[in-house]
Amino acid sequence: MEDILSLKLIVCERSILCIIRLGSCVLLTVKKVLLIPALVVCVWAQSQPEQQKHHRGAGKEIGGGAGDIGKGTAKGAGNLAKGTGKGALDLVTLHPVNAATSLGKGAGAAGKDVTVGTVKGTGKIGKGIGKAIRKIF
Repeated sequence: MEDILSLKLIVCERSILCIIRLGSCVLLTVKKVLLIPALVVCVWAQSQPEQQKHHRGAGKEIGGGAGDIGKGTAKGAGNLAKGTGKGALDLVTLHPVNAATSLGKGAGAAGKDVTVGTVKGTGKIGKGIGKAIRKIF
């Protein structure tokens, strides 16, 4: 049984492929087969393009690197102070083995934090300098 659907014209905003002229005596299933891909193309044509990711400038990259170096140094100093304080407390309470262990842990953590901060910061500074040089040329 033929189902008559009075669909004459489908127009989309920005796509020529979406303009379809259908006869008035076409089966409903045929119209659906033609209509669904046309609507998909229309929706796809109207979808917003993905926005590009904004990259940081050279100055921000260098500043972030200096900040990472400062954060690593501060965190390392905090761990060194914590280990030294705990070691001094253990030494006062006559626990020399624990005092040495605490002092060693504090110094080790401080060295790790300073190293990590310095490496991260130096990498960012190098990246920022590379961006600045690329911008000049």
